[in-house]
Amino acid sequence: MKHWESVLVTPKTSLEDAIAILDRGALRIAIVVDEERRLLGTLTDGDVRRALLRHQPLDIAVSQVMCATPQVAQRDWSRERVLAVMESTQLLQLPVVDAANRVVGLETLHGLLDKRLLNNPVFLMAGGFGTRLHPLTNDCPKPLLKVGDKPILELILEGFIQAGFHRFFISTHYLPEMVRDYFGDGKRWGVSIRYTHETTPLGTGGAVGLLPHDEINEPMLMMNGDLLTTLNYRDLLAFHDEHQGVATMCVREFEYQVPYGVIQSEGHLIRSMMEKPVHKFFVNAGVYVLSPELVKRVTPDTRVDMPTLLEQAIAAGLDVTMFPVHEYWLDIGRMEDFKRAQLEFGTLLK
Repeated sequence: MKHWESVLVTPKTSLEDAIAILDRGALRIAIVVDEERRLLGTLTDGDVRRALLRHQPLDIAVSQVMCATPQVAQRDWSRERVLAVMESTQLLQLPVVDAANRVVGLETLHGLLDKRLLNNPVFLMAGGFGTRLHPLTNDCPKPLLKVGDKPILELILEGFIQAGFHRFFISTHYLPEMVRDYFGDGKRWGVSIRYTHETTPLGTGGAVGLLPHDEINEPMLMMNGDLLTTLNYRDLLAFHDEHQGVATMCVREFEYQVPYGVIQSEGHLIRSMMEKPVHKFFVNAGVYVLSPELVKRVTPDTRVDMPTLLEQAIAAGLDVTMFPVHEYWLDIGRMEDFKRAQLEFGTLLK
């Protein structure tokens, strides 16, 4: 129940502030209480993602998106009883309350169980040229550029390892020997790392065709090798398993403000005017879960990008789901992104 007090919020807390608390607390829940610490509701990653899918504004009060009737544990419950309730309700956290419904703790499934290793393979894409980061990438592949004192790809690898993954594949193309020399077979991290190599660029999806398909028998996580994120990979995998799609794409909400007044018309008549409207879209975040079925559809030496591969799956009548990412996320594609990463990485790792 360590650090549970850091995730207490009031019903007037904004959704934006609650998301920040969720990310900082790493407990995947915010507990909504009154001034006497009586439980009013809970906000989980799932509640946040549902709000984002409805395009709820970030300044909305948390009371409008929280679960107002959460499952709780009593302070005198045994560990076995808490685990039984979590299993029957498929919950990862239970607020602990006293007889007056005051919050006195928080039990998490992660805290009650030893962390289990996950056998799902992880495929990291490290073959890009990184041309927008010249001259830094003239003689160094972008995933090996250091943020702080570690390469970007090492930070990504450690994030997956902390989540319990241990089977890794890395795709290379540009300066492949540097990537192989640095990471080796993964023994330094206590994991297995194997490599695929694109002699000619095959696109983000085409590299999947180089994997040993007979060894991909569980959903595979796939990620671009130039991202920094605090995304909870276990939550992503659980979402994919729950929705049973052939693939899951992580998405970010992107806002675009039209810099002019927009006119709605009917013939020569103006029907309405909106000054500088803001449009919201979901954009690809560069993290995926692919079913073994989809992985095995990609044949060797096929050039295809991931969006095209997923569009083909959709056209074939297969379900492709999306997982909104509210956690920290930074695509290090431009020099200004790389500089920003240098400023933010310390906070990111805390």
